[in-house]
Amino acid sequence: MMDNRGPALQNRDMGADFLRKMAWLGSERTLGYLRIVALLNVAMLAVLAVTSRGGVDINGFLLGSDFISFWTAGHMLHAHADVYDSAAHIAAQREFFASSDGYTAFFYPPSFLPFCWPLGLLGYFPALILWLATTGALYAAAVRAWGRRAGIALPLWLLIAAFPPVAIVITHGQTSFLAAAFLGLGALMIAERPVMAGVLFGLATIKPQLGIVVPLVLLSSRQWKAFAAAALTVLLLAVVSTQAFGVEIWTNWLAASGQARGAMEAGAVPFGKMITTFAAARLLGLPMEAAYVLQWGSGLAVAGLLVHAAWNRGYSPRLGAAMLAGAPLATPFALDYDMVLLAVPLLWLAGEGLRSGFAPYEKLAIAIAFIVPVFARPVALSAGVPIAPPIMALLFAVVIRRVCTAPVHAA
Repeated sequence: MMDNRGPALQNRDMGADFLRKMAWLGSERTLGYLRIVALLNVAMLAVLAVTSRGGVDINGFLLGSDFISFWTAGHMLHAHADVYDSAAHIAAQREFFASSDGYTAFFYPPSFLPFCWPLGLLGYFPALILWLATTGALYAAAVRAWGRRAGIALPLWLLIAAFPPVAIVITHGQTSFLAAAFLGLGALMIAERPVMAGVLFGLATIKPQLGIVVPLVLLSSRQWKAFAAAALTVLLLAVVSTQAFGVEIWTNWLAASGQARGAMEAGAVPFGKMITTFAAARLLGLPMEAAYVLQWGSGLAVAGLLVHAAWNRGYSPRLGAAMLAGAPLATPFALDYDMVLLAVPLLWLAGEGLRSGFAPYEKLAIAIAFIVPVFARPVALSAGVPIAPPIMALLFAVVIRRVCTAPVHAA
């Protein structure tokens, strides 16, 4: 049929469809882009390692920067020292490496200490390699499981190597692989293995800020077995930690938690490195109270939509994908490396689009949520513009729309 509209209208519609439908981003072009990004990520990591001297990179940072906090905690546990004594932790850290830009604090809950204890048996670099290999393998298992569930035929190595937050986690030696693996595998296992899913959710409380919405979803979708298993796992971790390191470890942690909140509010971790609504508001110059109001609004909106979907439709992997897409929006404290968690909703949404067709703006949400970790920190730090929260909100919006419009019994 002939299009009788004028050139201006035709061009306007074509421009709108360029982002709304993104038909130009087909499978071959996507594969090419993934290969390019993977090559750049691997090259960046290789250059960083090759140009380092004595384990310190060309920017003066210790390889695996944040990992020194967990490794130091492991050594302090073997010495029966208080890991939550910031002065003692600083001194122990600086015996190995004195950073020119401060020190890496340790505010993790006592349930994380059993994971740190083995690190105290090894030197820094052997422990770092073992840590990244072990937690990375668990994360790869979660990505593989969700990729298969979504019907994504791409090689696992490409999915891992191309996803920008993976490189960020590696350079920081962070815990995000571990938390994302526990949450991702748990979200997928609920239907067939609810008890195992609950155990994994309980283990994920080593990084509790990423799992704020999990108990709400479990209760609203009436996943009693998973909820009970998660609660018992948390209790067991607490008992193990108390038996191993003493009951006073809890009062020490509670005192340190107050310091952690103060450090967050004061911007001790630069707001530009964070990806939350609270940090975005503070970066834009809003007062503390307004930042918390916006954060609470963001968290309540996410929680409300998830509870509504869970209550009316029950649990399904699609709800699990929405839960993990909303997780970074529900907490005031998360950094760019925590975006490895977004692999789950990205894989699920891509699989749904390939099976039934992409709804408007779904390809856009996938593309920009995939690549935003590359730019979020430098843009926020240099220009003062927080780009991560609105992009994650777009991703959550298109995922929860899929959940709420799917047939009730759809998986």
